Amino acid sequence: MANGKYIISALIASFGVAWICDTSISDSKIFGGTTPKTVSNKEWYEETDKKFQAWPRTAGPPVVMNPINRQNFIVKSRSDS
Repeated sequence: MANGKYIISALIASFGVAWICDTSISDSKIFGGTTPKTVSNKEWYEETDKKFQAWPRTAGPPVVMNPINRQNFIVKSRSDS
């Protein structure tokens, strides 16, 4: 069971390192840069949301995600070709 302790502690440590890197790069902006106006401006977000909600929603024909499962293709035997 000692191996489990190493795995769990390594996972916790890796999440900690990832959190520190994410915070320092994105929030503290250690490489410079600014947050785009489209992200930080609340009015822009509201207008964009109104635009997306105003679009008409039309649906097309159903899409087959895995056509091989449907077996709707023609398989020719060797004698036919």
